[in-house]
Order: sequence, then C-alpha cells, then structure tokens
Amino acid sequence: MPVEVIQGDITRLAVDAIVNAANEALAGGGGVDGAIHRAAGPGLDADCRRIPFVRPHVRCPTGEARITGGHALPARHVIHTVGPVWHGGNAGEAALLASCYRACLQLAAAHGLDSIAFPAISCGVFGYPLEQAARVAVAAASDWLRQQPRPARVLLCGFDARMQALYRDALARQP
Repeated sequence: MPVEVIQGDITRLAVDAIVNAANEALAGGGGVDGAIHRAAGPGLDADCRRIPFVRPHVRCPTGEARITGGHALPARHVIHTVGPVWHGGNAGEAALLASCYRACLQLAAAHGLDSIAFPAISCGVFGYPLEQAARVAVAAASDWLRQQPRPARVLLCGFDARMQALYRDALARQP
C-alpha cells in the first residue's frame, strides 16, 4: 500500500501507533509533543520517565525512536522520535531526519503494528524547512514500504493544508 497523506489532528487518529516529535529527554514540550502528552494523559509521562537515560538528560538521541503505550489516545502506542534541529542543511539534518522515520517504522514492525501516523517531524520549533522535510518523509516511508511488509499502512499527517499539499507534491514526485 502506498504512503497516505491526510490533514488533521494526529491525536485523534485510531491507528496502531502515532509518532511523537519529541525532545531527547522525552519530557513533553510544545507543539505536537505537548498535544500528544495532553491528549494521552499522565500515563504517557510516566511511561516516558521509565525509559532509561542513555546519557545525562537523553532518553532518546536524535534520529532514534522509543515506544510507549497510547493511554487515553485512540492510538494503541506512541512512538517517540527526536528530529534534528535545522542548522542550514549542512550538518547532516537530512540523514538524521530520514533515520527518525526508519527507526519509527522499524519499531512498529518489531512490535507487529500494521498502521502508523507521522506528524511533520522537526518542522516546528526545530525549524526544518517544510518542503525539504516533506521530501525526506515521503522518500523514507516509500523506501521502507518497498522493502518491508509492515507496517502496511503509513500515514503522513499534515497539521494544516499547506503541509498536506507539500506531502502530496513530494509523493507525486516520488519515482
């Protein structure tokens, strides 16, 4: 099945997992991270605190992913990933962002999940240019689906019509 593009509130999606664009401490924050934590309730924060630190103040390094329960969300799980902060494009940002998508898809597959929804990772306060982020997301998800049977359903959830259009444009340009 191809990558699907939708517009909406990721916290309302009834899928096996939604992806949280998190910070390295998995401590909740603003943007989609804060929205997911608020919608999931305090159990999500408790799950995140149980994930061990891999170094001081870091539970999930940039480009990696961790999984928790979904708690009060319609999604059964939350897969947390930390996208790169945009530094102009010459600091390995594209490779790190692609790694976020692959790590999330790998976790979903390892847990036998069939559906996953992604927000626009790194596109909020981390400053990643939207058009470039959309291209990375579509390429990473499409590459994964060409090689792996699971998850069978991959949604890119645009937070507004502009992001949805950028995802669709990137998808139309995919070989």
